Amino acid sequence: MDGLMEAGYQVHLANTSAMQQYEGLKYIDDTRDSFWLAKMLRLKILPEGYIYPKETRSVRDLLRKRMMLVQQRTAHILSMQTMVNRNKGVPISGDTIKKLSNEEVMGMFSDVHLTMSAQCDHEVIEVLNKQIYKIEKAVLKEVKLKKPYKKLLKVPGIGEILAMTIMLETGNIERFSDVGMYSSYCRCVSAKKLSNGKSKGKGNRKNGNKYLAWAYVEAAHFHVRFCEKGRKWHQRKASKSHVVLATKALSNKLARACYYIIKEQVNYDEKKMFG
Repeated sequence: MDGLMEAGYQVHLANTSAMQQYEGLKYIDDTRDSFWLAKMLRLKILPEGYIYPKETRSVRDLLRKRMMLVQQRTAHILSMQTMVNRNKGVPISGDTIKKLSNEEVMGMFSDVHLTMSAQCDHEVIEVLNKQIYKIEKAVLKEVKLKKPYKKLLKVPGIGEILAMTIMLETGNIERFSDVGMYSSYCRCVSAKKLSNGKSKGKGNRKNGNKYLAWAYVEAAHFHVRFCEKGRKWHQRKASKSHVVLATKALSNKLARACYYIIKEQVNYDEKKMFG
């Protein structure tokens, strides 16, 4: 794709998830598919995907690598939490685990095998912390937040790295004509097919950007910590359904709020978020 664009060709990226296969074709292969795509392009009905700018694509991929490392770190933290709770009957927070020294990990259990298991998790967490910090330092040195995205820093729970992730994954906000399209792209909308209130199956729940979905879920977790109204709203929602659904609902509210903040350049308003 990059080679074609550099050679002067106008490139169109077909969005296959938004495209239905033409059922009138009796014989299908790559050649006939290409003619069908060309016909849709000529008729101006070809659904197209967004081509990310080449200049920032490598930094975006680096932040995706950071997301993978953060998820792996969380898995090891949860492993240590479960181990401590199961064997000692004492809850321990993730922040406490991150701050544990080698001597403290050595003295956590009397059993040698449990100690070795805790050491493995702790050492991997330390390695991942170093790599995550290295990536964050490189990204902040390479890319700066663009003006439309700077106001995201005023949203409780969104720091510079999360704002950078949202900026690089969102791209040009003008390609989303309304907030519903953006929320759907962030995978914050349930995939349902309903007829007269009855379920008729599910849509493509993987359609959208999984990295933006993760970013807004992370923002929701931090939002609960730093925003009292957000925490109370999340608790009310969780009491009526489930904590996971409440977190996803809060991430949807944050995605919709960020859409207006980016596109209309308005400040974050807690009253508009929670009434």
